[in-house]
Amino acid sequence: MLDDNMKPRSGVKLYPAIALIEFSSIAAGITAGDAMMKKAPLAMLKAGTVHPGKYLVLIGGEVAPVEESYREGLSIRPESIVDKVILPDIHDQAHDAILGVKIQAQFDALAVIETSTVASNVDAADAAVKGAEVTILEIRLADGLGGNSFTLFGGKVEDVQAAIEIGADRVKDRDIKVHTTVIPRIDNQMAAEINQTSRFFDLGTNKSIKE
Repeated sequence: MLDDNMKPRSGVKLYPAIALIEFSSIAAGITAGDAMMKKAPLAMLKAGTVHPGKYLVLIGGEVAPVEESYREGLSIRPESIVDKVILPDIHDQAHDAILGVKIQAQFDALAVIETSTVASNVDAADAAVKGAEVTILEIRLADGLGGNSFTLFGGKVEDVQAAIEIGADRVKDRDIKVHTTVIPRIDNQMAAEINQTSRFFDLGTNKSIKE
């Protein structure tokens, strides 16, 4: 969960640039995060563990310091880096979704792009929304997903199809798994479930069936 001062407000993009490094070692991730913060003045840092035993370091701020800190992070225990991404001009929708904004699924079609790393999904989502007329409904960054990450898109059938093709093409050269789907007319009850939460268990109540 991001702090309130790290969340977007009133449609304003807080961080022009965002970068994320995914480590297989918690020790390496913490070391790198510390070095990145010391290297340049950043507006935001979010770091922590995700399944299965990975450590994410997410930074945001103006382009130059983000690029400088990102390069520093890549130099720290590079053998432990699982994946990485830097977006000097991140799309507003991708920016907000990464910071926790979720939009209701009220579109003609729903599409999903799922990847086996977080960084690749962030990269794919940004490319997709820049290349097609779609709305990002949600980005889930590995928590409770066994290390996977996914993005939900809403829009017209042809647009969401184009979006996932663009996103998948963006990460096709990475050593990762990619799964995609397009649902032309999602069932109303299924849409309601997605709108409420994409988790099977409600973490607040520890219940799988909503009353």
